[in-house]
This record gives sequence, C-alpha cells and structure tokens, in this order.
Amino acid sequence: MIQVEIDSIRVSLMSQDRVVVLKDPDSDRYLPIWIGAFEAEAIRAELKNVPVARPLTHDLLKAVILELGGAVDHIYISDLRNDIFYARVVLKADGRTLEVDSRPSDAIALAVRVKVPIYVADVVMERAAIEPDEEITASSAPKSSSKPQIEDVTPPVSNKEDEELSIFKDFLDTLDMDDLEDNE
Repeated sequence: MIQVEIDSIRVSLMSQDRVVVLKDPDSDRYLPIWIGAFEAEAIRAELKNVPVARPLTHDLLKAVILELGGAVDHIYISDLRNDIFYARVVLKADGRTLEVDSRPSDAIALAVRVKVPIYVADVVMERAAIEPDEEITASSAPKSSSKPQIEDVTPPVSNKEDEELSIFKDFLDTLDMDDLEDNE
C-alpha cells in the first residue's frame, strides 16, 4: 500500500469532466481518477473549508459512523478492473475492523472530512499512475504549498475550432438585439 495525498482536482471547461489527482509523496507518480461533479464539489468544499447550509451525503455518512461509535481508519483504492477504480472504507467499530466497498470518489470525500490517510494498492499505482516529463513538472509545478490545487483546465483551441468559432462569432455580430427586445 502506498499512502497518497490529494494533489489537485481538475475540471475541463470544455467537457465539465472532473479528475481527482492523487500524488505519491515519495515519488513523482500521480494517479488520476475520473469522478463525478457532485463528488468533486464535495471534496473541494471540504478542502477549501466552504460552509454548507445542510450536511452533504458525505457529512451524513461521517455523522452516522461516529454516532454508531465507529471511526474511519483509512480508505484504500484497492483495485482497477476494466478501467474502473474500486475502493474500500476501512472502519473500526466494537473492536473489529470492517471494510466497506465504495467508489473512490465517495471514499476520498469521506476521508477529507474525517482526516484519515488515503492508500492505493501497489498494483493499482503500477498500472495507472503517470509520471510527468521532467520539463512539464518543472514548468508547471505549483509554488510550494501543502494545500491541494483546485484548477480549471481548458484544452487549447485548435486552428479548425478557432475557425469554426469565428464563423459563429460573425453570425452573432449580425444579430440585432433591439429586434429581440421588441418581440417580448
């Protein structure tokens, strides 16, 4: 098992897909895991200490575990099958250790709330971790900060896309907005 930290949550503005990036602090390996928008927001809100009016699902899960006298020990990204990551929430309750199946995104959202370690199976890191090129790492490395980065990442627009967008922009420029107001 390799203990990892949340490096960043990335959002593509073009597709609105989210990725939580876990980092092995003892190497330059990163583990990107695609997650849902709600889970990404739940992780981001907790990391940024954003107050919420009512408890989110992961806050409820934390409260239930604590009320029942249990404690989350750690979470474990245990497997990768058919491009799907699997995780386990490891609980301590009544002198027993229990493992509960979970989506990695939910397990991570719970882990940040109860402040427990996140582990990844060695085999998962070997199969899915990436190591950025040295040049990319040096130029894009965040300034020394222990806080995870929450970023919006937009892919560059190609020349063809730029051409298509300019046609659309030209069309918009021909619209007479005053005509629209008269029809209301």
